[in-house]
Amino acid sequence: MATDILKRAFAEAAKLPEAEQRAFAAWILDELINEQRWAKLLQESQEVLSRLADEALAEQDRADGAA
Repeated sequence: MATDILKRAFAEAAKLPEAEQRAFAAWILDELINEQRWAKLLQESQEVLSRLADEALAEQDRADGAA
């Protein structure tokens, strides 16, 4: 269910000329898609960074054990 502010924003957008409505809709959809891409990239990079940190800690543990 849409929030009140979202409903209000779309009600105002519905008052725009058709061409502006299309441009607005395209902009909103692009923003949502971009947000999803960024979220996915950040999640993937977090997983890589976590793995690299684990590898670095394991390597340090091995070095500490060899000393």
